[in-house]
Amino acid sequence: MTARSDAPLDDAALARSLDGDFTSHHADVNGTRLHYVEGGSGQPLVLLGGWPQTWWQWHKVMPALARRHRVIAVDLRGMGGSAKPADGYDKKTMADDIHALVRHLGLDAVSVAGHDIGAMVAHAFAANHPEATARVALLDVPHPDAGWSSFSLLPAPDQHVDSDIEAGARIYLWWFAFNQVRGLPEQLLEGRARLLIDWLFDYLAKDPASVDEHSRRVYARAYDGADAIRAGNAWYQAFNQDIADEAAYGPLTVPLLALGGDESNHAVLRDVMPSKGADVTVTEIRASGHYLPEEQPDAVVEALTDFLG
Repeated sequence: MTARSDAPLDDAALARSLDGDFTSHHADVNGTRLHYVEGGSGQPLVLLGGWPQTWWQWHKVMPALARRHRVIAVDLRGMGGSAKPADGYDKKTMADDIHALVRHLGLDAVSVAGHDIGAMVAHAFAANHPEATARVALLDVPHPDAGWSSFSLLPAPDQHVDSDIEAGARIYLWWFAFNQVRGLPEQLLEGRARLLIDWLFDYLAKDPASVDEHSRRVYARAYDGADAIRAGNAWYQAFNQDIADEAAYGPLTVPLLALGGDESNHAVLRDVMPSKGADVTVTEIRASGHYLPEEQPDAVVEALTDFLG
């Protein structure tokens, strides 16, 4: 798919481009400023995205979900149109951001679906604010736990390091280490974020073309600045704190759905998630790598609709 060179990249225009009367907003909550896009009506559903993306990663599923839900797609602290403060990038604090936004919007309880970093925040939201959580869905990534401390700097023999998805192979997460480095990534990537974005989509997607040219331009624009690179990396630099926080959570009490790509993290979620909640469903998304809402939007809509009721 070839995007027009004049296709909109700013959040307000992107929101207007979606079916469902979506609009772009900001809110000052929990000591920071969050950007969110809202549309639809019904039971509220908060969508949280991941690195290196923005709320726009949900654009293929938002119109369908908005037929049944009040959809609120949020840029996390440090992401896209949201503020990029010096600290607060542990997932517990970021979950407090979302809880404050929910209260700001006058809502008592919401369902939350998160992908990648957003999945970690969604888990932390349910753990710390169960009274405000109806249901929670995690897409392709679990919350950091003690097992993450054993990740190796060198790839194992069955971890692929090239740009082709290999069925059954484990992904080599070299950027987990790269994003720990302070200062250097900004110098290397400022104005050149598109190089990393293209590499990641080509590496982690079953069909890289499912993340189209226009979307890649949106993400590159969002991450091209030094502050955006620093803030996105800070989500990774907080993993040790996230691991410590998760150790104190215990199993979630709300219904939990985990969706994993068959050529990404489904096997990991199948093994890890049953111990993380009292009511857990793990579902495989076929013919998908890591970027489920863009690679297989119809399957994601169906799974979320069945789960949310």
